[in-house]
Amino acid sequence: MKSRTSSFPLHLMLLPGLIIVLIYSYGPMFGIVIAFQKYIPAKGFFDSKWIGLANFKYFWSLPDTLQVFKNTIFIALMKIITGLIAPITIALLLNEVMHRYVKRGIQTLIYLPHFLSWVILGGIMIDILSPSSGIVNWALGIFGIKPIYFLGDNQWFPFVLIFSHLWKEFGFSTIIYLAALTSINPTLYEAAVIDGANRIKQTWHVTLPGMRPIIVLMATLSLGGILNAGFDQVFNLYSPQVYDSGDIIDTFVYRMGLIDAQYGPATAVGLLSSVVACIFISLTYYLAYRFAKYRIF
Repeated sequence: MKSRTSSFPLHLMLLPGLIIVLIYSYGPMFGIVIAFQKYIPAKGFFDSKWIGLANFKYFWSLPDTLQVFKNTIFIALMKIITGLIAPITIALLLNEVMHRYVKRGIQTLIYLPHFLSWVILGGIMIDILSPSSGIVNWALGIFGIKPIYFLGDNQWFPFVLIFSHLWKEFGFSTIIYLAALTSINPTLYEAAVIDGANRIKQTWHVTLPGMRPIIVLMATLSLGGILNAGFDQVFNLYSPQVYDSGDIIDTFVYRMGLIDAQYGPATAVGLLSSVVACIFISLTYYLAYRFAKYRIF
């Protein structure tokens, strides 16, 4: 049995990371007090006037508040749904590819966008979807369809966000589901073949049930980001023309706090969003343990 002193060096190795987390993650939480103040930077935390819940009331009185929440929930939900369906489908298809190098090549191609920042991908999307020189509108023109301003049309912009997020991230999730496929007992497929099951029936009755624990786990954990529709992505793609359909909580807080210098209301919105996200994350970990026996410790 190991003594406590033998593990002390290992715990000591955690100290630098712990200090960084305390400084950059927990230290700034003191700024939550701004949500309850009429904050003036020159006066600081201690001399700014305390106004209680006035900032929260002000935020809910704004005409754009409800639309911002609707946009955030819609975009986040669609990202979650497509982020489950597409990787599972691609993983099932790749599982049928017998040629080793073709399979690995496809995995590499679909995984590559995950490593690119939204600054780079945003520029790529702007070029691709340009109404004057973009390849998408060029292809539509072949069929006699007029150019569409995808990044400036409220009807199209949310779906551009959903599709571009799927393009960037589904390769990473696909690898997770491919790993789940390797844990399925091959004898189950042999038994299914003996029973006369074709490839479709094998997928439905053997493969998908075998993947169910990881599917349930990924689905439940993704619910924790229901109010996170992706600030980096939206910030690099949106414009005032599409605020009605593309403005989310994070971009709204950014403009209110850093551009309009309304620090109190912006902090109030951020605090409210964090509290709701904390509730959802707690719920998702409970569901993950309840249905997939997943524990974080």
